[in-house]
Amino acid sequence: MIYRELPEEEFEDISGRILYEDNHLLVINKKVGEIVQGDNTGDEPLSETLKAFIAQRDGKQGHVFMGVPHRLDRPVSGIAMFAKTSKALERMNEAFRTSTVSKTYWALTCAAPEKEEDTLTDMLLRNEKQNKTYICHNGNPQAKEAKLRYRLLKSFDRYHLVEVELITGRHHQIRCQLAGIGCVIKGDLKYGAARSNRDGGINLHARSITFVHPTKGETITVTAPVSWPPFINE
Repeated sequence: MIYRELPEEEFEDISGRILYEDNHLLVINKKVGEIVQGDNTGDEPLSETLKAFIAQRDGKQGHVFMGVPHRLDRPVSGIAMFAKTSKALERMNEAFRTSTVSKTYWALTCAAPEKEEDTLTDMLLRNEKQNKTYICHNGNPQAKEAKLRYRLLKSFDRYHLVEVELITGRHHQIRCQLAGIGCVIKGDLKYGAARSNRDGGINLHARSITFVHPTKGETITVTAPVSWPPFINE
């Protein structure tokens, strides 16, 4: 198997964004615009870039395994996990399916929530043609229950930093449910933001993940720094 050779700048960029790695797993801080797995755009997914990176770094001539146990939307940044072995992929797939993985997100919203913290429970219906999810009030049997907890961390002059803990994992769940309480995420035109961000992304960041290692049995927590304006980290 021959993988493309990454230019030095790209190689160093990937290396600097790896948050956790061992023989079974690799966790990276995904940039806005990167796709985790191949889609109909034909753009190279992060999974393939990481294969090329591992092959180049470790001098591997054969096939490099890079499974995808969970996905992160293209305009979202933050933690993206990959499995380097089939055993790890199978076990992490099961962990995500049974919601034994804890995921926390940061969202920069255009309005503050009425309550500083709350649990939101909605029935969500996905429209695949629009690639958009709606809160469903009419009892549609195809709608699925979505639940998350949030708390307001800090308010700034124009925006508000909200931490979200996902309890379920539905399509565009955070974007849809926060918009449902009037807290549209900065840059998220699809769910009601007034303007886009310059990079085409939205200010939703997969901040941390806690999971039981698929082979060691240890509980591991990984946190991803944000590249948002400096005032967010003050």
